[in-house]
Amino acid sequence: MAFLDFMAPPKHKPEMPAEKIDKEYKAMRWKVFIGIYLGYAAYYLVRKNLSFAGADMVSLGYIDKVGLGDAMAGMPIAYAVSKFLMGGLSDRSDARKFMTIGLILSALVMIVAGIIPYPKHIGTTTAILFVLTCLTGWFSGMGWPPCGRVMSHWFSTNERSFKMSVWNTAHNIGSSSMSWLAGIGGAVLVACGVSEAESWRGAFIVPSIAALAVAALCWWFIRDTPESCGLPSIDKYRNDFSGAKAKKGEEDKIPFKTLFVDYVLKNKMLWFIGLANILVYLVRYGISDWLPIYLLDEYGIEKAVSKNLYAYHMIAAIPGTLLAGWLSSKFFQGRCAPVNVICMLVTAVGAFIYWKAEALAAMLGVDPLTMITIALAITGFGVYGPVAMISIQAIAIVPKNAAGTAAGFMGLLGYLIGDAILSKIAFGRIVESGANGWELTSIGFFAASIVAALICFIAMGKEKKMFEERIAAAKAEQK
Repeated sequence: MAFLDFMAPPKHKPEMPAEKIDKEYKAMRWKVFIGIYLGYAAYYLVRKNLSFAGADMVSLGYIDKVGLGDAMAGMPIAYAVSKFLMGGLSDRSDARKFMTIGLILSALVMIVAGIIPYPKHIGTTTAILFVLTCLTGWFSGMGWPPCGRVMSHWFSTNERSFKMSVWNTAHNIGSSSMSWLAGIGGAVLVACGVSEAESWRGAFIVPSIAALAVAALCWWFIRDTPESCGLPSIDKYRNDFSGAKAKKGEEDKIPFKTLFVDYVLKNKMLWFIGLANILVYLVRYGISDWLPIYLLDEYGIEKAVSKNLYAYHMIAAIPGTLLAGWLSSKFFQGRCAPVNVICMLVTAVGAFIYWKAEALAAMLGVDPLTMITIALAITGFGVYGPVAMISIQAIAIVPKNAAGTAAGFMGLLGYLIGDAILSKIAFGRIVESGANGWELTSIGFFAASIVAALICFIAMGKEKKMFEERIAAAKAEQK
C-alpha cells in the first residue's frame, strides 16, 4: 500500500494565469517528450542483449539454439504480461516515477546477466537465462505504458499520429545503439583483462550502464500531466475533442473492473487490431532477434558484420516510422489503418527478398549479402510503421485515462503470441529441426506480412466510422 501511495499521480495544481499558459505548455511538451524519448530508447539497451551474446554462447557450448530461443522467449513472455498489467497500474501512477524505476531495475538485472558464472550445461544455462530475461521483461513492462500516458495527456488526438511516430523511433535508436555498445562492451572487457572468449559479457554490462545514466535524465525531464503542472487539459488547450471520452463520473479515475473489462476486454476493435499486431511482431522480432545466428549459419557472416546489418535494419526503420506518422496526420486525419496497409505491403516485399536472397543474387549477379542488406532495409522501413501505428490506434480507441491499459493489451498479444510463442519458441524449433528450417521461417515472415495487410485493410472502414461519429458528437455537445 505504501508503494502504491508513493507511485500515485501528483495532485492537480491551480491553473496558472492565462498569459503564461502558452509559453509554459510549449516548453513542458518539449521537456516531457525528450524525457520519454530518451527513456524508451534506453529500455532497448537492456532488452536484446542476449541476441548479441547468444552466438558466442552457442559456439562456446553454454547453450544450443533451442535453448537460446527458449531463453530469449523469457523476455517477451514476461514483458507481454507485465505491459498489460503495468498498463492498468500506470494509468493510476506518476509516469515520471514509473518509467524511471522500471529502467533502473531492468539495467541492474542485465548487469547481473553479464557477470554471473554460467556452467557449460545447456539445461542449466537455459534456465538461468530464462529467469533473468523474464525479470528484465517484467521490469521493461514499466516502459511503454507511462509513455502512452504522457503522450495521451500532453498531445491531442489529431496531432498524435505524427508525434508518436517520432517518439516511436526511440526504440530504433536504442536498438541500433545497443548493437554498437555491445561491440564496444566486448572491447572494454578485453581492455580490462577479460579473455576474448568471454568478451560477450560486455554486451550485457556496458549498455546497461548507459541505461542507468539515462534513467537520471528521465527523472529530470518527465512530468505526469499538464494539470499537475498548473496547466489546462490538452483537449482544452488544443481545442481537439476527437478522442474517446470516459463514462460519466469516471473522468479522473476509471475503476479497475471498468478499465480491464469494459474498455479493453469487451472492445472488439482492440481485439481486431491486436490480431494484426501479433503478425507484425512475428515479423519484427523474428527477423531482428535471429539475425546474427541466421547470417552465421546460412552465409558464414561473422558477428561484427551482423551487428552492423542489425543497426542498418533499425536505422531504416526511422524514416519509415516518420513517414507513416506523417501520412496518417496529413492525409488520414490521424487514422492509422490505411497507413498500416501500405507499410505491411512494403514489408512483404522486403520479406520476399529476404526469403529469396540467394536466388535473386544469382539472377542479378551480386553477392547474397547485398540482397540481405536490401531486404533488411526494406523490412525495417516497412514493419516499424505499424508497430507505432497500431499502438496509436489502441490509445485512440479508449479514453486517455485508459491509454496505458489499451497499449498494454496490444503488447500482451504482440509480445506473448507474436514474439515469444511464434518468433522465439516455434521458430527456434523449426530452425533446429532440419536443413530447410531457415527457409520455412522466411516464408513465415512473408505470409504474416500479407495477412497483416489484409486485416488492416478490413479495419479501415471501422476506424473511419469511429472517428466521424466522435467528431459529430463533439460538435453536437458544443452546440
